[in-house]
Amino acid sequence: MSLQQSGIFHETYKEDMAIFQTPFIKFWMIGFFIFLAVFPWINKPFNSMFNTNTLYLMNLIGIYIIGAHGLNILTGFTGQISLGHGAFMGVGAYASAILTIKAGIPFWFALPMAGLITALVGMVFGIPSLRLKGLYLAIATMAAQFIIGYAMRNWSALTGGSTGLVVSSPTFFGIDMGTDRSYYYLVYTIVIATTLYTKNLTRTRPGRAFVAIRDRYLAAEVIGVNVWFYRILSFGISSFLVGIAGGLWAHYVLVVNDEAFGIWLSVQYLAMIIIGGMGSVLGAIYGAVFMTLLPIMLRIPEHALTQVYPGVFAIFQSLTEGVFGLIIILFLIFEPDGLAARWHTVKNYWKLWPFSY
Repeated sequence: MSLQQSGIFHETYKEDMAIFQTPFIKFWMIGFFIFLAVFPWINKPFNSMFNTNTLYLMNLIGIYIIGAHGLNILTGFTGQISLGHGAFMGVGAYASAILTIKAGIPFWFALPMAGLITALVGMVFGIPSLRLKGLYLAIATMAAQFIIGYAMRNWSALTGGSTGLVVSSPTFFGIDMGTDRSYYYLVYTIVIATTLYTKNLTRTRPGRAFVAIRDRYLAAEVIGVNVWFYRILSFGISSFLVGIAGGLWAHYVLVVNDEAFGIWLSVQYLAMIIIGGMGSVLGAIYGAVFMTLLPIMLRIPEHALTQVYPGVFAIFQSLTEGVFGLIIILFLIFEPDGLAARWHTVKNYWKLWPFSY
Protein backbone atom coordinates (compact mmCIF):
# COMPACT_ATOMS: atom_id res chain seq x y z
CA MET A 1 0.00 0.00 0.00
CA SER A 2 1.37 3.40 -0.95
CA LEU A 3 0.74 6.09 1.64
CA GLN A 4 1.15 9.84 1.31
CA GLN A 5 2.16 11.92 4.30
CA SER A 6 -0.58 14.09 5.77
CA GLY A 7 -0.57 17.66 4.48
CA ILE A 8 1.11 16.89 1.16
CA PHE A 9 -1.12 17.48 -1.86
CA HIS A 10 -0.16 17.31 -5.53
CA GLU A 11 -1.75 19.91 -7.79
CA THR A 12 -0.23 18.85 -11.10
CA TYR A 13 0.34 15.56 -12.90
CA LYS A 14 4.07 16.33 -12.98
CA GLU A 15 4.19 16.60 -9.17
CA ASP A 16 2.26 13.35 -8.84
CA MET A 17 4.71 11.50 -11.12
CA ALA A 18 7.89 12.89 -9.54
CA ILE A 19 10.28 10.23 -8.27
CA PHE A 20 11.27 12.24 -5.20
CA GLN A 21 7.99 13.78 -4.07
CA THR A 22 8.65 15.49 -0.73
CA PRO A 23 11.33 17.90 0.53
CA PHE A 24 12.18 15.37 3.25
CA ILE A 25 12.99 12.67 0.66
CA LYS A 26 14.88 15.15 -1.52
CA PHE A 27 16.97 16.20 1.49
CA TRP A 28 18.00 12.63 2.31
CA MET A 29 18.65 11.77 -1.35
CA ILE A 30 20.94 14.80 -1.70
CA GLY A 31 22.79 13.64 1.42
CA PHE A 32 23.05 10.13 -0.01
CA PHE A 33 24.45 11.39 -3.33
CA ILE A 34 26.97 13.58 -1.49
CA PHE A 35 28.05 10.51 0.50
CA LEU A 36 28.45 8.52 -2.74
CA ALA A 37 30.51 11.36 -4.25
CA VAL A 38 32.94 11.66 -1.31
CA PHE A 39 33.11 7.97 -0.38
CA PRO A 40 36.35 7.27 -2.37
CA TRP A 41 38.07 9.96 -0.25
CA ILE A 42 36.82 8.77 3.16
CA ASN A 43 36.83 4.99 2.74
CA LYS A 44 39.96 4.17 4.80
CA PRO A 45 38.09 3.72 8.14
CA PHE A 46 35.68 1.37 6.35
CA ASN A 47 38.66 -0.62 4.99
CA SER A 48 39.84 -1.24 8.56
CA MET A 49 36.34 -2.04 9.78
CA PHE A 50 35.61 -4.68 7.11
CA ASN A 51 39.24 -5.77 6.62
CA THR A 52 38.93 -5.37 2.85
CA ASN A 53 39.22 -2.79 0.07
CA THR A 54 35.76 -1.24 0.30
CA LEU A 55 36.25 0.77 -2.90
CA TYR A 56 36.77 -2.48 -4.82
CA LEU A 57 33.71 -3.87 -3.07
CA MET A 58 31.61 -0.84 -3.98
CA ASN A 59 32.62 -1.17 -7.62
CA LEU A 60 31.53 -4.82 -7.66
CA ILE A 61 28.22 -3.88 -5.99
CA GLY A 62 27.63 -1.19 -8.62
CA ILE A 63 28.28 -3.62 -11.49
CA TYR A 64 25.95 -6.21 -9.95
CA ILE A 65 23.23 -3.56 -9.43
CA ILE A 66 23.25 -2.81 -13.17
CA GLY A 67 22.93 -6.52 -13.99
CA ALA A 68 20.24 -7.02 -11.34
CA HIS A 69 18.20 -4.18 -12.85
CA GLY A 70 18.37 -6.07 -16.15
CA LEU A 71 17.15 -9.37 -14.73
CA ASN A 72 14.51 -7.57 -12.67
CA ILE A 73 12.98 -6.11 -15.85
CA LEU A 74 12.72 -9.60 -17.35
CA THR A 75 11.71 -11.64 -14.31
CA GLY A 76 10.30 -9.13 -11.84
CA PHE A 77 8.28 -6.99 -14.26
CA THR A 78 7.56 -9.35 -17.18
CA GLY A 79 7.41 -12.65 -15.26
CA GLN A 80 9.90 -14.52 -17.46
CA ILE A 81 12.38 -16.62 -15.48
CA SER A 82 15.93 -16.68 -16.83
CA LEU A 83 18.83 -18.91 -15.81
CA GLY A 84 21.06 -17.59 -18.57
CA HIS A 85 21.97 -14.11 -17.38
CA GLY A 86 25.38 -15.24 -16.16
CA ALA A 87 26.20 -16.21 -19.76
CA PHE A 88 24.69 -12.96 -21.10
CA MET A 89 27.00 -11.03 -18.79
CA GLY A 90 29.85 -13.08 -20.27
CA VAL A 91 28.75 -12.08 -23.78
CA GLY A 92 28.97 -8.41 -22.76
CA ALA A 93 32.40 -8.93 -21.18
CA TYR A 94 33.83 -10.77 -24.19
CA ALA A 95 32.22 -8.36 -26.68
CA SER A 96 33.69 -5.31 -24.94
CA ALA A 97 37.11 -6.98 -24.64
CA ILE A 98 37.19 -8.12 -28.29
CA LEU A 99 36.04 -4.74 -29.60
CA THR A 100 38.77 -2.90 -27.69
CA ILE A 101 41.61 -5.43 -28.17
CA LYS A 102 41.07 -6.77 -31.70
CA ALA A 103 39.04 -4.00 -33.37
CA GLY A 104 40.79 -1.11 -31.62
CA ILE A 105 37.50 0.58 -30.72
CA PRO A 106 37.73 3.02 -27.78
CA PHE A 107 36.22 1.90 -24.48
CA TRP A 108 33.52 4.57 -24.37
CA PHE A 109 32.10 3.28 -27.68
CA ALA A 110 32.82 -0.43 -27.11
CA LEU A 111 30.77 -0.49 -23.89
CA PRO A 112 27.37 0.41 -25.43
CA MET A 113 28.23 -1.76 -28.45
CA ALA A 114 28.77 -4.69 -26.09
CA GLY A 115 25.34 -3.97 -24.60
CA LEU A 116 23.73 -4.01 -28.05
CA ILE A 117 25.46 -7.27 -29.02
CA THR A 118 24.29 -8.85 -25.77
CA ALA A 119 20.77 -7.55 -26.42
CA LEU A 120 20.73 -9.27 -29.83
CA VAL A 121 21.99 -12.54 -28.31
CA GLY A 122 19.43 -12.28 -25.51
CA MET A 123 16.58 -11.66 -27.96
CA VAL A 124 17.58 -14.76 -29.98
CA PHE A 125 17.54 -16.93 -26.88
CA GLY A 126 14.31 -15.19 -25.82
CA ILE A 127 12.42 -16.53 -28.85
CA PRO A 128 11.37 -19.70 -26.94
CA SER A 129 9.48 -17.35 -24.56
CA LEU A 130 6.83 -17.04 -27.27
CA ARG A 131 5.79 -20.64 -26.59
CA LEU A 132 7.26 -21.43 -23.17
CA LYS A 133 6.54 -20.08 -19.69
CA GLY A 134 7.61 -20.65 -16.10
CA LEU A 135 9.97 -23.53 -15.43
CA TYR A 136 9.97 -24.60 -19.09
CA LEU A 137 11.34 -21.17 -20.08
CA ALA A 138 13.87 -21.36 -17.23
CA ILE A 139 15.21 -24.64 -18.64
CA ALA A 140 15.36 -23.12 -22.14
CA THR A 141 17.41 -20.18 -20.87
CA MET A 142 19.64 -22.57 -18.94
CA ALA A 143 20.39 -24.20 -22.30
CA ALA A 144 21.57 -20.76 -23.44
CA GLN A 145 23.93 -20.78 -20.47
CA PHE A 146 25.52 -24.03 -21.64
CA ILE A 147 25.61 -23.11 -25.36
CA ILE A 148 27.23 -19.71 -24.74
CA GLY A 149 29.62 -21.26 -22.20
CA TYR A 150 30.66 -23.88 -24.78
CA ALA A 151 31.29 -21.13 -27.36
CA MET A 152 33.38 -19.14 -24.87
CA ARG A 153 35.60 -22.15 -24.16
CA ASN A 154 35.97 -23.52 -27.68
CA TRP A 155 35.90 -20.50 -30.03
CA SER A 156 39.58 -19.97 -29.22
CA ALA A 157 40.36 -17.72 -32.20
CA LEU A 158 37.93 -15.14 -30.86
CA THR A 159 37.73 -15.69 -27.11
CA GLY A 160 41.20 -17.08 -26.34
CA GLY A 161 39.69 -20.39 -25.18
CA SER A 162 40.45 -21.51 -21.63
CA THR A 163 43.25 -18.90 -21.39
CA GLY A 164 40.80 -16.05 -21.88
CA LEU A 165 41.59 -12.48 -22.84
CA VAL A 166 43.73 -9.91 -21.06
CA VAL A 167 42.19 -6.43 -21.23
CA SER A 168 44.11 -3.21 -20.74
CA SER A 169 42.98 -0.44 -18.40
CA PRO A 170 40.37 1.70 -20.13
CA THR A 171 40.53 5.40 -20.78
CA PHE A 172 37.46 7.59 -20.98
CA PHE A 173 37.97 10.76 -23.06
CA GLY A 174 41.64 10.87 -22.01
CA ILE A 175 40.94 10.06 -18.32
CA ASP A 176 42.72 6.96 -17.01
CA MET A 177 40.20 4.51 -15.52
CA GLY A 178 42.85 2.14 -14.19
CA THR A 179 42.32 2.97 -10.51
CA ASP A 180 39.53 1.93 -8.13
CA ARG A 181 38.68 5.57 -7.49
CA SER A 182 38.30 6.67 -11.11
CA TYR A 183 36.40 3.50 -12.02
CA TYR A 184 34.07 4.07 -9.05
CA TYR A 185 32.79 7.33 -10.54
CA LEU A 186 32.23 5.70 -13.93
CA VAL A 187 30.38 2.72 -12.43
CA TYR A 188 28.11 4.82 -10.21
CA THR A 189 27.32 7.27 -12.98
CA ILE A 190 25.99 4.30 -14.96
CA VAL A 191 24.27 2.86 -11.86
CA ILE A 192 22.35 6.11 -11.33
CA ALA A 193 21.47 6.33 -15.03
CA THR A 194 20.22 2.71 -15.21
CA THR A 195 18.28 3.08 -11.94
CA LEU A 196 16.48 6.17 -13.21
CA TYR A 197 15.88 4.45 -16.55
CA THR A 198 14.42 1.35 -14.88
CA LYS A 199 12.23 3.45 -12.59
CA ASN A 200 10.85 5.47 -15.49
CA LEU A 201 10.49 2.39 -17.72
CA THR A 202 7.96 0.93 -15.29
CA ARG A 203 5.78 4.01 -15.76
CA THR A 204 5.82 4.01 -19.56
CA ARG A 205 3.62 2.13 -22.04
CA PRO A 206 6.16 -0.74 -22.47
CA GLY A 207 6.63 -0.98 -18.69
CA ARG A 208 2.89 -1.28 -18.08
CA ALA A 209 2.70 -3.87 -20.87
CA PHE A 210 5.43 -5.87 -19.12
CA VAL A 211 3.46 -5.86 -15.87
CA ALA A 212 0.21 -6.77 -17.66
CA ILE A 213 1.93 -9.77 -19.29
CA ARG A 214 3.34 -10.84 -15.93
CA ASP A 215 0.02 -10.58 -14.09
CA ARG A 216 -2.29 -12.17 -16.74
CA TYR A 217 -0.88 -12.57 -20.24
CA LEU A 218 -4.20 -13.77 -21.74
CA ALA A 219 -6.02 -10.70 -20.43
CA ALA A 220 -3.18 -8.51 -21.70
CA GLU A 221 -3.53 -10.03 -25.17
CA VAL A 222 -7.29 -9.49 -25.11
CA ILE A 223 -6.95 -5.77 -24.34
CA GLY A 224 -4.50 -5.34 -27.25
CA VAL A 225 -1.04 -5.80 -25.77
CA ASN A 226 1.32 -7.33 -28.33
CA VAL A 227 2.58 -10.12 -26.08
CA TRP A 228 5.12 -11.43 -28.63
CA PHE A 229 6.71 -8.01 -29.14
CA TYR A 230 6.92 -7.04 -25.48
CA ARG A 231 8.30 -10.40 -24.37
CA ILE A 232 11.15 -10.13 -26.87
CA LEU A 233 11.61 -6.45 -26.00
CA SER A 234 11.99 -7.28 -22.31
CA PHE A 235 14.68 -9.85 -23.22
CA GLY A 236 16.46 -7.18 -25.29
CA ILE A 237 16.41 -4.46 -22.61
CA SER A 238 17.33 -6.92 -19.88
CA SER A 239 20.26 -8.37 -21.86
CA PHE A 240 21.47 -4.88 -22.80
CA LEU A 241 21.84 -3.89 -19.14
CA VAL A 242 23.52 -7.19 -18.25
CA GLY A 243 25.87 -6.73 -21.23
CA ILE A 244 26.83 -3.28 -19.92
CA ALA A 245 27.53 -4.88 -16.53
CA GLY A 246 29.68 -7.52 -18.25
CA GLY A 247 31.65 -4.86 -20.16
CA LEU A 248 32.30 -2.89 -16.98
CA TRP A 249 33.37 -6.07 -15.18
CA ALA A 250 35.81 -7.02 -17.97
CA HIS A 251 37.55 -3.64 -17.95
CA TYR A 252 37.72 -3.62 -14.16
CA VAL A 253 39.25 -7.05 -13.44
CA LEU A 254 41.22 -6.88 -16.75
CA VAL A 255 40.95 -10.65 -17.41
CA VAL A 256 37.98 -12.26 -19.17
CA ASN A 257 37.59 -16.01 -18.69
CA ASP A 258 34.55 -18.24 -19.15
CA GLU A 259 34.82 -19.64 -15.59
CA ALA A 260 33.51 -16.33 -14.22
CA PHE A 261 30.20 -16.63 -16.09
CA GLY A 262 28.93 -20.06 -15.11
CA ILE A 263 25.49 -21.18 -13.91
CA TRP A 264 26.40 -20.08 -10.36
CA LEU A 265 26.43 -16.45 -11.49
CA SER A 266 22.95 -16.87 -13.04
CA VAL A 267 21.67 -18.33 -9.77
CA GLN A 268 23.25 -15.45 -7.84
CA TYR A 269 21.45 -12.93 -10.03
CA LEU A 270 18.13 -14.70 -9.40
CA ALA A 271 18.87 -14.72 -5.66
CA MET A 272 19.59 -10.97 -5.77
CA ILE A 273 16.19 -10.02 -7.16
CA ILE A 274 14.29 -12.57 -5.03
CA ILE A 275 15.95 -11.49 -1.78
CA GLY A 276 15.79 -7.81 -2.70
CA GLY A 277 12.20 -7.97 -3.92
CA MET A 278 11.08 -8.94 -7.42
CA GLY A 279 9.33 -6.23 -9.39
CA SER A 280 10.88 -3.45 -7.33
CA VAL A 281 13.64 -1.09 -8.51
CA LEU A 282 14.90 -0.74 -4.94
CA GLY A 283 14.73 -4.52 -4.58
CA ALA A 284 17.41 -5.06 -7.24
CA ILE A 285 19.70 -2.63 -5.38
CA TYR A 286 19.07 -4.18 -1.97
CA GLY A 287 19.58 -7.69 -3.38
CA ALA A 288 22.88 -6.84 -5.08
CA VAL A 289 24.18 -5.18 -1.91
CA PHE A 290 23.03 -8.09 0.29
CA MET A 291 24.50 -10.84 -1.91
CA THR A 292 27.84 -9.04 -2.24
CA LEU A 293 28.21 -8.08 1.43
CA LEU A 294 26.98 -11.30 3.05
CA PRO A 295 30.17 -13.35 2.37
CA ILE A 296 32.25 -10.39 3.67
CA MET A 297 30.14 -10.14 6.84
CA LEU A 298 30.48 -13.89 7.42
CA ARG A 299 34.27 -13.56 7.27
CA ILE A 300 34.31 -11.15 10.25
CA PRO A 301 33.41 -13.79 12.92
CA GLU A 302 35.64 -16.25 11.05
CA HIS A 303 38.70 -14.00 11.53
CA ALA A 304 37.71 -13.22 15.13
CA LEU A 305 37.52 -16.92 15.99
CA THR A 306 40.83 -17.55 14.26
CA GLN A 307 42.55 -15.17 16.68
CA VAL A 308 41.07 -16.92 19.74
CA TYR A 309 40.83 -20.55 18.60
CA PRO A 310 43.26 -21.19 15.65
CA GLY A 311 42.11 -24.80 15.44
CA VAL A 312 38.55 -23.74 14.76
CA PHE A 313 39.54 -21.84 11.61
CA ALA A 314 39.44 -24.82 9.24
CA ILE A 315 36.06 -25.99 10.56
CA PHE A 316 34.43 -22.56 10.51
CA GLN A 317 35.77 -21.82 7.04
CA SER A 318 34.01 -24.90 5.71
CA LEU A 319 30.83 -23.88 7.56
CA THR A 320 30.76 -20.40 6.01
CA GLU A 321 29.22 -21.56 2.74
CA GLY A 322 26.62 -23.59 4.68
CA VAL A 323 25.74 -20.57 6.83
CA PHE A 324 25.47 -18.50 3.65
CA GLY A 325 22.92 -20.93 2.19
CA LEU A 326 21.04 -21.22 5.50
CA ILE A 327 20.66 -17.43 5.79
CA ILE A 328 19.22 -17.26 2.28
CA ILE A 329 16.72 -20.08 3.00
CA LEU A 330 15.61 -18.49 6.29
CA PHE A 331 15.28 -15.16 4.55
CA LEU A 332 13.04 -16.62 1.86
CA ILE A 333 10.84 -18.34 4.48
CA PHE A 334 10.34 -15.34 6.78
CA GLU A 335 10.53 -12.49 4.24
CA PRO A 336 9.43 -13.91 0.85
CA ASP A 337 8.58 -10.47 -0.56
CA GLY A 338 12.17 -9.32 -0.15
CA LEU A 339 14.03 -6.52 1.55
CA ALA A 340 12.13 -3.86 -0.40
CA ALA A 341 8.83 -5.01 1.15
CA ARG A 342 10.37 -4.89 4.65
CA TRP A 343 11.61 -1.34 3.96
CA HIS A 344 8.10 -0.25 2.89
CA THR A 345 6.62 -1.85 6.03
CA VAL A 346 9.01 0.07 8.29
CA LYS A 347 8.43 3.29 6.36
CA ASN A 348 4.63 2.98 6.50
CA TYR A 349 4.78 2.21 10.23
CA TRP A 350 6.47 5.55 10.94
CA LYS A 351 4.06 7.39 8.67
CA LEU A 352 1.12 6.09 10.72
CA TRP A 353 2.78 6.23 14.13
CA PRO A 354 1.39 6.60 16.82
CA PHE A 355 -1.94 5.64 15.17
CA SER A 356 -0.70 2.48 13.45
CA TYR A 357 -4.05 0.73 14.04
